[in-house]
Amino acid sequence: MKKSLVALAALAAAGVASAQSSVTLFGIVDASISSVSNKSELVTDPFTLLTNPYAYLYLPGSLKTSRTGLNNSAYNSSRLGFRGVEDLGGGLSASFWLEAPITNDDGATGVTTFARRSTVSLSGGFGEIRLGVDYKPTFWNYTVFDPFGTVGAGTALIQRATPALENSNVRASNSIGYFLPKNLGGFYGQVMYSFHEQLKADNNLQDALNPNSRGGRYWGGRFGYANGPLDVAVAYGEQNNESDWLTGYDNTAKNFNVGASYDFGVVKLFGQYARVKNKDEYSANEPWFNPSTKMDGYLLGVTVPVGAGQIRASYGRVKFKTDRDPLVALLDPYYQYADPKADQLAVGYVHNLSKRTALYATVAYIKNKNGANFSAGSGNITAPFASTYTDTVFGSSGAYRPKTSIGYDLGIRHAF
Repeated sequence: MKKSLVALAALAAAGVASAQSSVTLFGIVDASISSVSNKSELVTDPFTLLTNPYAYLYLPGSLKTSRTGLNNSAYNSSRLGFRGVEDLGGGLSASFWLEAPITNDDGATGVTTFARRSTVSLSGGFGEIRLGVDYKPTFWNYTVFDPFGTVGAGTALIQRATPALENSNVRASNSIGYFLPKNLGGFYGQVMYSFHEQLKADNNLQDALNPNSRGGRYWGGRFGYANGPLDVAVAYGEQNNESDWLTGYDNTAKNFNVGASYDFGVVKLFGQYARVKNKDEYSANEPWFNPSTKMDGYLLGVTVPVGAGQIRASYGRVKFKTDRDPLVALLDPYYQYADPKADQLAVGYVHNLSKRTALYATVAYIKNKNGANFSAGSGNITAPFASTYTDTVFGSSGAYRPKTSIGYDLGIRHAF
């Protein structure tokens, strides 16, 4: 009788423990046949033609590069993860999230790193404090308000362009994040600070030990409102890409963006705008001319439910502008070159075979102008534009400027 009572007590205790904590295995396996084709045109220099009319005679007027193969993560990013939560009582809970990227097309990358997300959290009525590797607040608007979720050939042009100015614009490592509680009548928000973890010295040996004493630091925040069919949010963040202690130099990217969506039921509309500014900043001895580069971009998108499927479409544009030295402009009339810009149109269809399995197709077209060089490639299927070409017979050499890019994905996604 005593042994039976002990056994029942043990079972009851185990039941309480299991009710208070849980661990979930989850993942996505996404594979596609993907292709991309890029076209570049020969750039001719009028001064070269004056001195040598035959300089470009044996060069093709255009070059085409393409690649086709098996791809992963063209609809949803392939991943394998573990997450768990423990009820601590009194409204408190502790949780963890470990999420690894996987490349199921070749099996080369498995659970060797939890680079997608690696966090531990403490939550309660005050909100949530989260530590580890996580999305930057400034990235959320990019992906939430993009009909293609910044994945695959349809990835927003803004997302393709931002890394040119902001290093690693998706995630931040070594971060502390705070999220507002979820019972604020539709209002939500987060702030994040990411440590640069650079070696510091308390004397003039800093330059010899580690000149990049501030590189890698990030801070940012995002605040929004979601109620019924409406969702709108604004975000701002600053990333220190690189620094130099001796000159007091910092290369900083400042990212401001806003996004919104409205679901009418028969159609859901998306919109977003981003301005990213990259500038060299000095605490002292700043050069007379210190140019900054700015990128402005926007996206307009739509999703339309059709039976068991969904049509997705978006149009986006980005434009870069770099400050120009007025003195050089006076001496060199060709210095006033046009600003690089690009347009992208993407269309896709997703057919849900079940709640966890879907077939999808996406095609995207990008038109580059004034030296912009964006490609509609998806994942590992990329075909870089040719920058130079040399004729092996006649020795003629020329530069090629990217013009157009077409990419597509045909795949299947399974979630578990």
